[in-house]
Amino acid sequence: MNNRAVATPTRTKEILAKYGFSFKKSLGQNFLVDVNILKNIIEHAGIQKEAGAIEIGPGIGALTEQLAIHSDKVVAFEIDQRLLPILEDTLQDYDNVEVINQDILKADVEEVIKEQFTSGQSIHVVANLPYYITTPILMKLLMDRLPISSLTVMIQKEVADRMAASPNSKSYGSLSIAVQYYTEAQVVMNVPKTVFQPQPNVDSAVLHLKMRNQPPVDVKDEDFFFDVVKATFGQRRKTLMNNLARHFKGQYDKEALQSYLDQIEIDPRRRGESLSMDEFAKLANILYQE
Repeated sequence: MNNRAVATPTRTKEILAKYGFSFKKSLGQNFLVDVNILKNIIEHAGIQKEAGAIEIGPGIGALTEQLAIHSDKVVAFEIDQRLLPILEDTLQDYDNVEVINQDILKADVEEVIKEQFTSGQSIHVVANLPYYITTPILMKLLMDRLPISSLTVMIQKEVADRMAASPNSKSYGSLSIAVQYYTEAQVVMNVPKTVFQPQPNVDSAVLHLKMRNQPPVDVKDEDFFFDVVKATFGQRRKTLMNNLARHFKGQYDKEALQSYLDQIEIDPRRRGESLSMDEFAKLANILYQE
């Protein structure tokens, strides 16, 4: 079947020509034309034959086809109606694929999982995500606390680096904390722009997110915790004290903040990027008032 795999430059050109398909910039459409890279992604996703897969933005079915071969069932969310007849054509050999014409950000994914997969089945999100909307999609999937085992996504390299970054690195910020609160994050491969049609302007990377059973830290209030994290990165060059004083103006003065920071043994001259998640949790918990 691979000799006519969707993910080759020739076959992709043929399919696009057959349907007179033109790329929509607004949807961030870049189709993968390298079967080996797709197989690598699936390998990194750790999908077993009995597992279920959720894909976002299947395009013309390049990754969908490989997921159909390697998993029990694939549910793909596609927002662009023009692609539905193409997917019906390219995936006609596979009876284990369900394409849903819906915006993933508006979809009730939990309900779809209940309807489409068997109870207790291991489910993995695997997708080549549109760059312009990567973060909202991933944060929705994580914050909805869906019954999924992992997410393996091809995204802009810079964003992947930020999501997997460690303290004291240039990429580390509130996004790193948000993603790592829910998952164990790792960049598993870099992908050159040459394997896409059309070629994007930036390099990509594959990010593997293994869902945690529970967050690595205990916080009194999650929203407040993320709020504090965001505040400390408000102006990256400023110290913890300056960012907190600015954020909590009218609520805590510098003297009160100094006393709280002393209690948890965090130097007010440090910058947000030097704090571990554990330290952020201590900070949020001591500042939180019911």
